[in-house]
Amino acid sequence: MPNPPPRVSPFQRLLDGVERAGNALPHPATLFILLAALVIGLSALCHAAGVAVTHPATGKVITTVNLLSAEGLQRMLTEAVRNFLAYPPLGISLMCLLGIGIAEHSGLMGAMLRLFVLASPAKLVTPMVVFAGVMSNAGSEVGYVLLTPLAAALFHALGRHPILGLAAAFAGVSGGYSANLVIGSVDVLLAGLTQAAAQIVNPAYKVNALANWYFMGVSTFVVTAAGTWVTEKVVAPRLGAYTGTAAREELKPLSAAEKRGLWSAVAAFLALTGFVLWGVLPADGFLLDPKNPRFDQSAFMVGLGTFIFLFGLLPGVAYGLGAGTLKNDHDIMGGMTATMKSMASFIVLAFFAAQFIAYFNWTNLGLITAVRGAEAIQHLGIEKQPTLLMVALVGFAATVNLIISSASAKWALLAPIFIPMFMLLGYSPEMVQGTFRIGDSVTNIITPLLSYFPLILTFVQRYEPKAGIGTMIATMLPYTLAFTVAWVLLLIVWLAAGWPMGPGAPLYLKG
Repeated sequence: MPNPPPRVSPFQRLLDGVERAGNALPHPATLFILLAALVIGLSALCHAAGVAVTHPATGKVITTVNLLSAEGLQRMLTEAVRNFLAYPPLGISLMCLLGIGIAEHSGLMGAMLRLFVLASPAKLVTPMVVFAGVMSNAGSEVGYVLLTPLAAALFHALGRHPILGLAAAFAGVSGGYSANLVIGSVDVLLAGLTQAAAQIVNPAYKVNALANWYFMGVSTFVVTAAGTWVTEKVVAPRLGAYTGTAAREELKPLSAAEKRGLWSAVAAFLALTGFVLWGVLPADGFLLDPKNPRFDQSAFMVGLGTFIFLFGLLPGVAYGLGAGTLKNDHDIMGGMTATMKSMASFIVLAFFAAQFIAYFNWTNLGLITAVRGAEAIQHLGIEKQPTLLMVALVGFAATVNLIISSASAKWALLAPIFIPMFMLLGYSPEMVQGTFRIGDSVTNIITPLLSYFPLILTFVQRYEPKAGIGTMIATMLPYTLAFTVAWVLLLIVWLAAGWPMGPGAPLYLKG
C-alpha cells in the first residue's frame, strides 16, 4: 500500500494560494503598466470627487492631482525618461554589479564561497546571513545589491535551495531595516524629522541620532532569531530541495593558482581599504567634507555605490591576474558585459516600475491615504493605553509602508501628526519614533512598491526563471508575520519594563 502524501498545514496551503494567485497575475512589468493605468483612473475619479486633506505640518491643502488631463498627459510624456533615470535602484545597482560581475567572472566569488563554506559550521550560516543583512543597513543599499545574491550563491554551494539564502538575507536587509547595533544615516534623518515635529509643541526639544539605540540594538538580535527560525522551520520545508539548472559551485579544495589569486585579491582589498581609511580617519581627510566632516557625510558613505564597484572590480581583477583567469582588458570588459546581459530583465521591469511609482507620487494618493489613516487612529479612543496605542501605530505604519516605502517620506508626513499628538498625551517623541520604525520595516519585503523589489525578483529568477511576484510574496510573508509578532512583543516588554529607548530618551515626558 503506498504511503499517504505528507500532510500540508493550513498555513502552507495559504502560502501556496498566495503564490498561485500572485503568479497568475501578468508579467511583473505588465502588472506595473496596469497599476499605472489604475492610478491614472483613480486620480481622475478622486479629483472629480474633491478628495483632499490638510497637510499636518504646513497646513496646506493636499488635493488629488488628475493625471487624466492635458497637463497630466504632458507630464507623463515629457518626464518618462527622467522617471526611469531617477529610479533609485537603477544606477547604483547596475554600477555595483559591474564591479561584482568582475569578481564573479574572474572566479573570486566562487573561491571565496568555497573557502567560507569549507571553514564554517553549517548551523551558523543562516543566523550569520540574517545578522549580516540587518547590519548591512548601516551601509544603505549594500545589502540589497551585494548580500542577497551572495547569500543565494552561498546556500547553493552548501547544497541548499539558493532562494532560501536569498530570502534570509532579504529578510534581514529589508524586513529588519531599522534594527542595528550601530548608528546609521536613517537614525540621523529620522531624528531630525522627529525633532522638527516635537518643536511644534516644545520649541526647545532636542532629539539626537541615538534616540532609539538601546531598543534597536536589542531588536537586532530579536530580528536575527526570528529570521533564523522562519528560514529553517517555515521557508526551508516549503521550498524543499533545489531542482533547477543553475550551476553550483563545486566544493573542492583550492588549487595553487586559486590561492595565489586570493592573496592577490587580499592585497588589492587591503590597498583600497587603506586608501579609504586615509581619506576618512584624519580630521582633514580628503574624503571628508570640510564644511561637515562627519563620517556619514563623507565621500565614502555618500558615494558608497562607487566604492562597492571598486571593491568588486579591483580585487576581482587582481584575483583574475593572479589565478590566470583574466588575461587582458578584453576579458575584464567581457565579464562586465556578461553581468549586464543578466540584468536585462531588471532594466525592463525598472522602466515600468519607475513610471508607476512616479505617477502614484504625483497624484498625492499615498499622502492622502496616510493622513486619513492617521486621523482614524486619533479617533480610536485609546489615548491612555500606551500598549494598545503603540501597537495600533505599528499596524498603521506597516500598512502605509505598503504604499509609501520610503521611511523618510513617510515620517516627514506622519511625524507632524503623531509626535505633537502623543507629546500632549505624555508620550516621548523618541518612543513614538521607535514604534513607527517597527511598522516601517516589517512589510518592506512583501510590497512590490519597495524600490528594490524588482531587483530582488531578478535575482530570484536567476534560479527560478518562472518565479513571479506571487513567489516572492509567498516566500517573504512568513518573515513579515514573525518579525511583526516578535518585534511587537519586544515593544510590549520594553514598555512594561519602562526602559529608555536610547541615551537620554525616556518613554514618557516629565510632568
